[in-house]
Amino acid sequence: MPSRQERAVLTREHLVDTGLALAEETGLAGMSVNLIVEAAGVAKGTFFHHFEGRATFLAALHREFHDQLFTAITRSVAGTPHGRDRLLAATEAYLDHCLRHRGIRALLLEARAEPLVADAIAERNRQACRFLTPDFAAMGWPHPADGAALWNGLVVEAALLELAHRSRRPTTRETLAHFLTR
Repeated sequence: MPSRQERAVLTREHLVDTGLALAEETGLAGMSVNLIVEAAGVAKGTFFHHFEGRATFLAALHREFHDQLFTAITRSVAGTPHGRDRLLAATEAYLDHCLRHRGIRALLLEARAEPLVADAIAERNRQACRFLTPDFAAMGWPHPADGAALWNGLVVEAALLELAHRSRRPTTRETLAHFLTR
């Protein structure tokens, strides 16, 4: 039998997993605490034991989504040397993950106005830039960190285009790759 602390971790994970599943169906407007606890099969007090409120819950959804995303990206570039091919593989993984989880991605975009989510986004962007900078350095860019920051912004915008289109946009992906030719 799991300890009290282990049960608490499992309950928190269950609430986040439930939120991720609901995000695919409800969007931000429909994501109420009542709906979350009903779908999770827990009391409202249990929710508030784990999260101060809806904003901290949305920040937790953001973290979990991006943890899964970063794992997918890391797997996709394993063994690939730094440079253009690695950037393009990471970009494909990012865009494909966002498309597979359109509802979650859309909910998180809507939630950007929440300060806790905005802070989480800023931290993930810094993490992405640290991850991408060696690729720009390997390609000989004079300012690799700036290149990484700009690339991150381009890829996020490409994901928004695909989200609006509700599918993969080969022309968008081809255009992204073209930005890396010199």
